Formats: sequence, C-alpha cells, structure tokens
Amino acid sequence: MNEEYRDQGPGDESQIPPSERTVVPLPRTGDDRVDDAVAGLSRLPGLPADEHVTVLEEVHGRLRDILGELSEGRS
Repeated sequence: MNEEYRDQGPGDESQIPPSERTVVPLPRTGDDRVDDAVAGLSRLPGLPADEHVTVLEEVHGRLRDILGELSEGRS
C-alpha cells in the first residue's frame, strides 16, 4: 500500500458518519433515460461497500446501452 495515502486525516470522508454527509442533488442531463440511470446511484448511501459494485455495474450498463442506441441513431 502506498504510505502517502494510508491515513487521509480529518478530511477523509470515511471518518464522517453517513448521517452527517452532505448529499448534493444531481443536475438533470436533459435526457430522461440518462437521468433515470444516474438516479440509480442514489441507492449507494447506506449500502455496504461490497454491494456498491453491483449498483455501479448496473448504472454503467444502462448508460452504455443508451450510448449504443444514440450511436445507432435510435434516440
């Protein structure tokens, strides 16, 4: 492990209880499909870290599908 990053100190977000973390609303993108996909990230707070990968892969997959449709001209 890189010693430089071992202890992030008081600014380390992992030291802040989840109930005290600031949640910033995501801006709208103008594409409801993208907004719905990105909204899936709202499930992350409160989930154990080992479940984050599943949520991130799901959101990534939805966004990749949307990009694929746009590149094929099926918006």
